Amino acid sequence: MLRRSLEPHLVGETIRRVEVRSPALREPLDRGALEERLSGQRVERLGRRAKYLLVDVTGGSTLAVHLGMSGRLTLAPADAPAEPHEHLAFHLDGGRRLRLRDPRRFGNAFVLPTAALAADRHFVHLGVEPLSGELTGERLRELAVGRRGPVKAFLMDARLVVGVGNIYACEALYRSGIHPARSVARISQERWGRLAGAVISVLEAAITEGGTTLNDFRNGDGESGYFQVSLAVYGREGEPCTACGTPIRRLAQSNRSTFYCPRCQR
Repeated sequence: MLRRSLEPHLVGETIRRVEVRSPALREPLDRGALEERLSGQRVERLGRRAKYLLVDVTGGSTLAVHLGMSGRLTLAPADAPAEPHEHLAFHLDGGRRLRLRDPRRFGNAFVLPTAALAADRHFVHLGVEPLSGELTGERLRELAVGRRGPVKAFLMDARLVVGVGNIYACEALYRSGIHPARSVARISQERWGRLAGAVISVLEAAITEGGTTLNDFRNGDGESGYFQVSLAVYGREGEPCTACGTPIRRLAQSNRSTFYCPRCQR
């Protein structure tokens, strides 16, 4: 969602200068590397890997940005007053600046050679991208071989599948009719296929509707998402299931709230 909102504004722009206002993020910002590799370079394309926004620039470098829990990456006029907790800003030739604001400081931003991206320690361990065409029922079944944990934890393990957070996992399991506590060793091939399709459809719906607002998401224009209006189970404990009318239940899994329909999900 963030990539799509920023893409028409950034591609073709030149980064005039880099401003590091406070380097104290999850990993300290490397002022020298950011300035050396990005200043004077033109943005060629925007991509994504897991929860990282990737900005490819001329000169063979890529800027990687992770928003953590509370980070926002937005565009503003170049002369707009700095926001509280604005750690990093990229001043563009077009008269605007791209600014990273992160009150909790769990975000991250770094630059590396584009050719070294896949082997970098931040990316080498990451699993399948759901919208890449590689996520299928057969692929999920293969990843589950030898495992016995609950399917929701499996789905949220970024070493196996990336980009499926707590909200989307709850919604995908509901759409596929699978109980979140069911062991991955007890899921049939047919159900794996339904789950793969549900993950893809939930993520595509979220992209279409602009993400969720439940985790402080904002797009590049600072606007909140709207997918929360379409949530079938998440945050709806005690409310009737839209399919069968049974009250939605909540259970705790790995210190996270899980929402499900006890009748539709078995």
